Amino acid sequence: MKQACDTLSIQYPIIQGGMGNISNAILTSAVSNAGGLGTIGCGTMSPDEIEQIISETKRRTEQPFALNIALTVSDYVDEIIQLAIKHNVSAISLSAGNPAPYIPKLKQNGIRTIVLVASVRHAQKAEKAGADILVAEGYEAAGINSSLELTTFTLVPQIVKKVAIPVFAAGGIGDGKGLAAALMLGASGVQIGTRFIATAEAPFHPLYKEKLLKANGEDTQILGRSYGRARRVLKGAYVEQLAKLEKEGMTFTEFQQKTSEEYHIKGAMDGDFDNGYVNSGQVAGLIDHVPSVRELLETIISDASSQMKKIATDFRFD
Repeated sequence: MKQACDTLSIQYPIIQGGMGNISNAILTSAVSNAGGLGTIGCGTMSPDEIEQIISETKRRTEQPFALNIALTVSDYVDEIIQLAIKHNVSAISLSAGNPAPYIPKLKQNGIRTIVLVASVRHAQKAEKAGADILVAEGYEAAGINSSLELTTFTLVPQIVKKVAIPVFAAGGIGDGKGLAAALMLGASGVQIGTRFIATAEAPFHPLYKEKLLKANGEDTQILGRSYGRARRVLKGAYVEQLAKLEKEGMTFTEFQQKTSEEYHIKGAMDGDFDNGYVNSGQVAGLIDHVPSVRELLETIISDASSQMKKIATDFRFD
């Protein structure tokens, strides 16, 4: 755990998950200022839009933060990497594609590389390519997921067993017990997405936060399975419509268009669930209040420590 924190120059072993086009400097900087690694998800945004968020984030924090590039989603991968170099961004996480062509340039410029993986095979390839840290993301996670459908609880220990670099766990984690469980599985830390939505600083529509507070473990669903493009979202009127269209044979092109960031923004920023959707992991069922980011991180660390001490005491065999 300490090695991973030292590698990323952070206090707590907690990375913010990328949030695509709803990413913003306010939440990113709040996570970094609280001791985690804030992340700007680049989504489909243009380099100019991303640079504006980077600049605002740097005005709000002097702590390290990362960019997340979904390689098969963004049309501007090379330009974003140049922005990271220009602004001395400390880390880049690479997902949804092959990271190998980009890692050498990032390492040459002193940028730490985090690679999201969903199988042992992908993890070993990323390690061989030079990744500094892996994020093993289980199928419980929000947004676009691997069609392999491996859960966090099974995926993390398999990957930890087969690689030598630090592994962070992602998917279904949002509290201290989740962090403790991840550490027990051999992870060096966690990546958290959905839980950060329901925080005081997160500038998302109040209805998004309200829906998360009311959600239970059955309130997310997968769209896009039939296209090999699984996406976990929170249930709602628009999602119900999409599920019906998918069942009726909507084309992949139509699916991509109707799940584009335009409709993500309608749900998350405008609170329009009749014409837009929001991503959500299954951890939504654990969310019952809206703390500040700092309160959340400090509570996660404190509760994880207490949980591990309790385990050590309860399972002491003489």
